[in-house]
This record gives sequence, C-alpha cells and structure tokens, in this order.
Amino acid sequence: MSGICKSFSGVPALKDAGLEVAGGEVHALLGANGAGKSTLIKILSGAYGADSGSVEIDGGPVVLGGPAEAKALGIHCVYQEVDTAIVPALSTAENILLDRHAANGAGRWVNWKAMAEEAGAALQRLGVELPLHKPAGELSLAEKQLVLIARLLTERARFVILDEPTAPLSLEEAERLFRVIEGLKASGIGIIFITHRLPEVFRVSDRITVMRDGMRVLTADKRDLTPEGVVEAMLGRKFEEEYPKLEADIGEVVLDVNGLRSGSRVKDVSLKVRSGEIVAVVGLVGAGKTELSRALFGADSVDGGTIRAGGRPLRLNQPADAVAAGIALVPEERRRQGIVASDSVLRNLSLPSLKRWTRLGFLTGRKEEESASGLISSLGIKTAGFQQIIATLSGGNQQKVSIGKWIPTEASVYLFDEPTKGVDIGAKSDIFRVIGNLAAQGKAILYLTCEFQEAVGIADRILVMYDGAIVKEFPRGQASLEELLIEASGGRGGTA
Repeated sequence: MSGICKSFSGVPALKDAGLEVAGGEVHALLGANGAGKSTLIKILSGAYGADSGSVEIDGGPVVLGGPAEAKALGIHCVYQEVDTAIVPALSTAENILLDRHAANGAGRWVNWKAMAEEAGAALQRLGVELPLHKPAGELSLAEKQLVLIARLLTERARFVILDEPTAPLSLEEAERLFRVIEGLKASGIGIIFITHRLPEVFRVSDRITVMRDGMRVLTADKRDLTPEGVVEAMLGRKFEEEYPKLEADIGEVVLDVNGLRSGSRVKDVSLKVRSGEIVAVVGLVGAGKTELSRALFGADSVDGGTIRAGGRPLRLNQPADAVAAGIALVPEERRRQGIVASDSVLRNLSLPSLKRWTRLGFLTGRKEEESASGLISSLGIKTAGFQQIIATLSGGNQQKVSIGKWIPTEASVYLFDEPTKGVDIGAKSDIFRVIGNLAAQGKAILYLTCEFQEAVGIADRILVMYDGAIVKEFPRGQASLEELLIEASGGRGGTA
C-alpha cells in the first residue's frame, strides 16, 4: 500500500500512508487511537475506498471494490469485536464455514457431516475443542474468537489481519494463538498484527510500523527497536509517566464486603475499600473478577455474605439497587453493557441521570447538554459533537463516556472491570488520570484487571484473586509482577 489518502467530510484521516507486508512475516501495525491504522486496514479489506494511492500484490495493482473482492485476493480480517462477525443462531461449525456458504449462495445442498469434519479439522489445527453443533451465541468470548481464527484457516488466505486477537483470550489461549500465528507464518501467509500490548508485539512480530496523525512515521525490524522507542513514535513525545498516580487522602471505609458468595466463581470474598483509595483485584482470566463486579452491582444474585456501603447494609436484587446505593460499574464489555453503541454521545452521558434532567416528566435539553459539555471537556473525550454516534468513537473515547456517565450520579463507589481492554497506550494514561481524579475526590475505587502492571502502577493496595477467592494482599510498592503471577496461578497453594 502506498500513497494512501482518505478524508471524511473534508477531514483527512490518512495522508500519504503506506504499508508493505511480505509473505511469511508478522508485521505489527501500531498507533494511538485516531492514528489512522483502522482506516488503513478498512481500505485494505475493501470496507472503504481510498481517495488516492495504490495497492499492489505480487508487484501488480489490484482493485479492492469491497470486502468480497478483498477476500477473493486472499485478504482476510479477524476483528476485535467478535460478536459483530458471529451469527449467534448458527452452530459453531456453520460459523467456521460461514464465508464459503455465503459465497456459494442459497439453495445449495449442505453436507452436514463434511462440514463438521472440516470445521473440526480447523479447530484441531488450533489445538482446541469446541462443541460443533452448539449455537455460537452460547459460546464465551474466547471461544467466539477461536471460531473466527478457525474460519480464516478454512479459506485460502494469503494475508491475515488480526485486530486485537488476544483481547478476549486467557494467557494459555493467547499462547496457543501465538503458536497458530507461527504456523501461518511458516506456511507463507503474511500477517498484519494489531494490538495495544507491546510485549505481544515484541514476542511475535518481525517488523513494526507505527502510524501517527494519519501518516506512517516508522517502519523497522523488531530487533532494531525498543518498547520505549515505539511508544515515543506513537505519541510523538516521550512517555515519562505511563501510570500516573495522583495524590489522594485515604479516609474511612466506604465499601465493606464480607464472606461474599455468588455462583461458582465468587467464593467467600472479603475486602474493604476506603474513600480516596484505589484497590486493585488482579487475577487471570476465569479467576472470578467479572463475576465479583457483577455481584457487587446487583447484576448477579448473591448466595451469601454481606455488602455494606457507607456503613449501611445493602440488599442488591438488581443494578438499580446498587445505583441507588451509590455504586457504579464500568463493565468489561463496554459495547454490550457499558454504552448504547447506536445512540449519541449526549444520550449515553445522560442515561443514568435522566431524572436530574427532567421536569414534570419532560427532558430539559439545555441542562442535559450543559452537563454533557462539562464531561466532554473534563474527561478529554474527542468527539465531533453531542450528536455523534458513540459507536464511531475510538475505544478509548467510548470508555471515557462509559466512565463519565456515572459522574453526575455522585456515586461514592466505582467498580472498574478491565477498563483499559482494547485501549491504546495514550488513552490508557487518560483513563488512569480520570480514575486518579475520582480517588482524589474521595471516591472508593475497586479496579479489577488481569493487567498486573496496571495494578502495580496505580493501586494503593493489590488483592490477588484465584479460583474465586482472595488469596493474597500486597500494600503499594511491595508486589513484583513475578509474585503476583505466582499467587494468581495458585503457585503457592492458593492460600494467603
């Protein structure tokens, strides 16, 4: 790809951008939100047409008139938002072979046995087993991701675009994916690898391209680069403080959880969070962090134990009870649970506070807009205006809206479940500052994450969760990444 330019409503998104990918290499494409990498990839996949520039394969020009033409040329994508690429009512096997059956058209006889065998063979290449006849909508996020990876294995892909492929995967599943990538590479397939996780970049890539402000600013072999150099290229400046930690006065206990049990994933959890304090709960995928956040927010039933907020015992039968008690949740799956993707920035920022902006049952638009304007400014949300559909914002800006909508409610407890998932390094810093400002205002913060470095960087205390229970506590500055991983893996027998 060379000389690629693209504008939207007169605003340049790409300016003379380019990318070269060789067969049999893993080429990492990096950039902060808004850098232009998504637009470049959508042009390569045929979703957008370029205003100017050229695309060549094997030295000859090609025309990408749409996704079908791109796939016919061997260009395949696996996007981060797995639910948009899965047909939930169809089986696992049908989803794996979806592209082929769509290309064949309706009215064809289907050999169900052959379909199951081919889908099973693709999964076997991944080293996983999934129920082939189960509706894909009933699969976990990690399983859906594996279905999409298996789908591209059934096609004659020459170039594969992997957009944040490890985001929904556990460490073990990610390692399995890396082995699959090595296999694709060995077979001569060129791979464009998009991720916000720099350790993954330096683990699997051969070359790295960095984009900023719609342009390519760096392409180099991995061995000639350092993580610090890549971050500086992404941001255009030195990133001195990746994990900003703001000073906050820690006060009385606001959230007090004792012996909490919920389903099979939350087992006798006890913890306290004080005003102005950031308490991180770290654990591997499946440890029970999300289930803990849902129980504390009334989204899942509680089987035993007590929850107190502000000294008052709570009975949480539904999320509305938690909101009334001053508890806010920023969930892991922001597009499904944290925002209304098809609605405007204004409405998303207003949803939890509609009662504040109504009078005699009618919405007061002026006050709603004043509140939204203040939040957009204070949180640094990059948007064209109130009415912009939130689905068109970058992941980091969507997350800022998911957080910001709770601020007018004056919640006293904030639960953050994997808040930086799928967010670039610059936006992560912004989110850490937002969380730090909330703590400085006296809010109690419970930060649940599998990114151990984040917990070390911003938390006042770290609790390690393993198999549904809290197994260890570390004060700030007293936990190494190695110690956290050992405890989170049950390496010390799962005892505190």
